[in-house]
Amino acid sequence: MSAVSCSTASSSGGCGLRSQLKTCALPAFTSLNFGRTGPNSQSDRLSIHRLELVHGNRKARGTTICMTLVDERQSTGQKVVDPPRILAYDLVQGALVKWTWKEDKSVPDTPAAVLLHGILGSGKNWVSTFARRLAHEFPNWQFLLVDLRCHGDSASLKKRGPNSVATTASDVLKLVGQLRLTPRVLVGHSFGGKVVLSMVEQAAKPLPRPVRAWVLDATPGKVRAGGDGEDHPRELISFLSTLPKVVSSKPEVLNALIKEGFSNEVSQWVVTNLRPTGPSCSSFSWTFDLDGISQLYQSYEETNLWNFVENLPRGVHVNFLKAERSLHRWALEDLQRIHAAEELASEEGGGVEMHVLEDAGHWVHTDNPDGLFRILSSSFQVLRAWRCKRSTFCLFPV
Repeated sequence: MSAVSCSTASSSGGCGLRSQLKTCALPAFTSLNFGRTGPNSQSDRLSIHRLELVHGNRKARGTTICMTLVDERQSTGQKVVDPPRILAYDLVQGALVKWTWKEDKSVPDTPAAVLLHGILGSGKNWVSTFARRLAHEFPNWQFLLVDLRCHGDSASLKKRGPNSVATTASDVLKLVGQLRLTPRVLVGHSFGGKVVLSMVEQAAKPLPRPVRAWVLDATPGKVRAGGDGEDHPRELISFLSTLPKVVSSKPEVLNALIKEGFSNEVSQWVVTNLRPTGPSCSSFSWTFDLDGISQLYQSYEETNLWNFVENLPRGVHVNFLKAERSLHRWALEDLQRIHAAEELASEEGGGVEMHVLEDAGHWVHTDNPDGLFRILSSSFQVLRAWRCKRSTFCLFPV
């Protein structure tokens, strides 16, 4: 795999995170991020093999963003109107993926996987190394990394309905439909795991092809987060709500979190959600909507999807992964119900399976990335290309 070579220039004095412009050499795999477009923005577009793509989903402040696709059949001046933004996202593609419009139904759809973060996270939790590693090892796949509602760059997007697991799942379903992707693997960590289950539940019909869902360190029902001396998400959210919305420095927040008793690991992670409020970097604000996140976490605790897990539609295979050192308390009842559901697995690709990731706490993709990669790889090795015809029901309509 050749390294991605990127030069970065910022329009905000070097402090703007999402307003940075990237010009990249041709990599062995491609990360399709949005860029800035303007009257003289030709050199700012992201060059990717045969095409240039300027993606308008992570919109920088004060800029005009549109989607531009260029290949041998299109002129460099052709522009496609950016559709209404549903969620902010990144799309990481393997080297063998060819970006094509889906009007030609005779062409097999490129297999895609959706990776969802947990509470107080963002899509970048996956994109730094793990998604790129998947794209390198499985070059015919593409990986959609989403900022869920109230999180990251999606926090500024107005959403209808209550902030819940179900509405969050609906957002992602709408996004993959808009992008005309064909997800065959869904991976969700913690809160994102329940969102994955809700996504499949909302399209619960017998499926014409297998869909593999991965629920990482979460159960379908009651949330047993944290124990004595461990970080509890609800307590963390409550404490963050007492802090000013604008702070003078990241170390100030880091020290306050540690003083309150939260672990250094979690405290370091939380402050990654702070971004400069201006070019001088003299103050920082949160990237998330904390009120909305509080509502999401309450829904996460209250949502019970056991009935769905124990009555899966044909073609769905749900994999639960328990971290060996997880701060989440997996009750004996949870493990017994999952193992009972395993016995109902059919030869048609439907069923439930339990996995244990050794030497890992709740942050599975950072604690033991090699072990997680080996476990998840089975989904990309087993599933083969397929076509979703107009006359056949699809989990994610194209």
